[in-house]
Amino acid sequence: MKTPTLMVQGTTSDAGKSTLVTGLCRLLMRRGVRVAPFKPQNMALNSAVTVDGGEIGRAQAVQAQACGLAPHSDMNPVLLKPNTDIGAQVIIQGRAVGNMDASAYHEYKRIAREAVLASYQRLCSRYGVILVEGAGSPAEINLRHNDIANMGFAESVDCPVLLVADIDRGGVFAHLVGTLALFSETERARVAGFVINRFRGDLALLKPGLDWVERHTGIPVLGVLPYLHGLHLEAEDALGRNDAEPEGELRAIVPALPRISNHTDFDPLRLHPQVAFRYIGPGEPIPACDLIILPGSKSVRADLAWLRMQGWEQAILRHLRYGGKLIGLCGGFQMLGQAIDDPFGLEGEPGSSAGLGLLALTTTLERDKQLRNVTGTLVLKEAAVTGYEIHAGVTRGEALKRPAAYLDGRADGALSEDDQILGTYVHGLFESTAACNALLRWASLRDARTPDYQQLREANIDRLADAVEAHLDLAIIERLLGIDMASGRAHAG
Repeated sequence: MKTPTLMVQGTTSDAGKSTLVTGLCRLLMRRGVRVAPFKPQNMALNSAVTVDGGEIGRAQAVQAQACGLAPHSDMNPVLLKPNTDIGAQVIIQGRAVGNMDASAYHEYKRIAREAVLASYQRLCSRYGVILVEGAGSPAEINLRHNDIANMGFAESVDCPVLLVADIDRGGVFAHLVGTLALFSETERARVAGFVINRFRGDLALLKPGLDWVERHTGIPVLGVLPYLHGLHLEAEDALGRNDAEPEGELRAIVPALPRISNHTDFDPLRLHPQVAFRYIGPGEPIPACDLIILPGSKSVRADLAWLRMQGWEQAILRHLRYGGKLIGLCGGFQMLGQAIDDPFGLEGEPGSSAGLGLLALTTTLERDKQLRNVTGTLVLKEAAVTGYEIHAGVTRGEALKRPAAYLDGRADGALSEDDQILGTYVHGLFESTAACNALLRWASLRDARTPDYQQLREANIDRLADAVEAHLDLAIIERLLGIDMASGRAHAG
């Protein structure tokens, strides 16, 4: 019997595809359905390490959590990690196969398609329902040839599609009708329902528009999801905005590098009631603060050169002279050293760049990327820490004799002799309550009281599932999947 599959596509990027799939995953899981997430192709610099030692988009790792599953590389068989404006590292079934520009990848998609379908079939053999997330907009007609991300995939596996649109950005009916207008006849027939996301206001005032779009298209609106104020789900790629002046006892800033990666590292700090956290963007001076964190980067040498162009190197040195603390994470850790060598051109043109010279170490980028989930302790208060590593760099030098952490029986990172600078390869550093408390106390927040980030993540997924349950026509979802949500079983026939 064919595994029930439903695909969620969006009229635009950030329309709510990841959100809707996450909510549906948790809702089905709570009702006893063996459900798994799937995204054929993803473009993102936020990634996660999987149980099989691969790398997938962060959003699929969150969706796996919503299903009660460990993330697996089959859940996102094609991941594109941009390293220039026209090129990206291509990751197939969790493993990097090389860098390609847009034209080369467009031709490569015929090969990537085989990996996509193979991963999908493996998931079908293990789970009762597959919930699929599209990428970007399915109406990008210039990318229709060899499409594996949206309708090309839906037609290959013959699954129905929900189309979600974000009303908060305006033009929601134009988005829905315009997207349909750019579909082929068979693609339009595949759209089984519309979902409107992020609505705030009086639903009665929206209803005439809903009625019109249903009459005009012949496609039902399955629900209107409310704007959930304060909802936190880890972003697929978009950087969190500084919507208001942050408040808190400890002032922490992160330079928003052009190729910043895994910025979800900082979500626990953004949400921390005692931390005034903000990103510093181009053209902004680095303000007085207690803690500067250099983030991960997909193009470390290029981002370091950009940081210097902003005048931030001198600001970092001034920050240290005044007694401030500095953390480097992954690529940011590499920047702290004396040199970064890229002999194979893995992140750009082959060559070497001088580091900030703050720690006695050098880093060489090697072809084999290191991917692992890790558990251990920080040297600060021997605080327990869990996280993951994703890096091609191998770091050597005297500074490593004073490690920042011990992970699975080996030393990691460095802590400077003056106790002002800490570098580590551990992503997810602040998600562990004990580790976050230890780091914030090191950075001068004496009475650090860090909330349980894992509980917070679970609570937000449940809140989202509750909204989906309350505002979507679940009878139609059941019919599309051919399942009985009450029993978690597929309908006969």
